[in-house]
Formats: sequence, C-alpha cells, structure tokens
Amino acid sequence: MAQVFHPAFNTISRVTIFGGVLVLAAVVWVSGLIYRSSYVTEAQVVRDQPVQFSHKHHVGGLGIDCRYCHTSVEDSSFAGIPPAKTCMNCHRQIWASSPVLEPVRRSFNEGTPILWNRVHRLPGYAYFDHSIHVAKGIGCGSCHGRVDEMPLVAQQATLYMEWCLDCHRHPERAIRPREKVFDLNWLPAAGAGEQLVAEYQVRTRTDCVDCHR
Repeated sequence: MAQVFHPAFNTISRVTIFGGVLVLAAVVWVSGLIYRSSYVTEAQVVRDQPVQFSHKHHVGGLGIDCRYCHTSVEDSSFAGIPPAKTCMNCHRQIWASSPVLEPVRRSFNEGTPILWNRVHRLPGYAYFDHSIHVAKGIGCGSCHGRVDEMPLVAQQATLYMEWCLDCHRHPERAIRPREKVFDLNWLPAAGAGEQLVAEYQVRTRTDCVDCHR
C-alpha cells in the first residue's frame, strides 16, 4: 500500500502537539498574571475622592490615632467613616476657608454625608469583622499597609481568599500586642508571634462559615 503522508508530517505533528502545549501553558501563565494584576485586584489603585484626604499628613505628620476617625473599629464589623463634624472639630479653626474643604463644610452645614469612594471592597458574599481582628491583635497595617505614608490611600493587598487564608494559617506573622494594634511603626520581636497566638487563643483553622454567611 502506498504511503499516504509524507515522512515530514511526523515532524509537523510533533511540532504542532508540543507547540499547542506551550501555547496553552503560556495562556495559563498570562491569565495568572492578569488575575493577580492591579487591573483585576485594584491593588495599588488610587481612587478619586470628593475630598483629597491625606493620611500621610493627618496620621504620619500630625499623629492622629486611627480611632479618632474610625470610631467603631474596636466594637463593630465596620471600622466607620467619620462624619463631617469630626473633620470640623479641627477645621473650624484650621484651613477654615480652604476651597479644598468646601465639600466638608457643605456636608456639615447641610447635614448630608460625603459620598466617599470605597477603597477596600470585599465581595458581598464575604464577611469581615474588624472588631475580632483588633481584639486578637491584628494591626491596621497588616491589611491596610502603611497608611501613615500614603498621601492618598490605595488598597494594598489582593483581598483574594488565598491571601486571607494565608494569614489565618500563619497568624504569628501579623499578630502583635493589643496595645500596639494602632501603632503603625511597631516592629515584631523574634518569636513573639507564636507566644501571642497562644496567649490570645487565635485559631489557625478557619471554617467556611466564618467568612461566608
């Protein structure tokens, strides 16, 4: 019987098969890069706000404690957004006529809230409680980064489930003494994390219902 295909087709077939595998691998690799890029996660993306509030100035420069503005962070799942009255406690006297602060003055005078653009946005099916993390010694900077160095706040982490689980499985990396939770300059001592995990009775096993309710 006569040969139907030329012997060169053997080489072509091998190149096609291996080439297809390489293309598929490249697609998977590029997809992974895109999945973790700021384009998808929105990490490191600065959002426009109605007032260009600088945490670097207020926290890093003036030393204002996180709890002065985020009043419910120790007692509630939500850290809290300060009302215009909180801002006006100082800005009645400081920069009282600055055009930058006109939205704050208008909000205070009219009793209407400032519509801030949320920076850290979890999916609706994910539940996060600030108060329990604070109670267990997890500092603000562990999730939000060094906000005291940010002129404009941007999300620092991907907020993917794998990121949350990594911290829950290794809480010793992020835990700190409770009195240092709001100290962004605090640095851990060697071996202190494991001791605090035991002292604060932090669970390293996470159930689905802890976050998905």
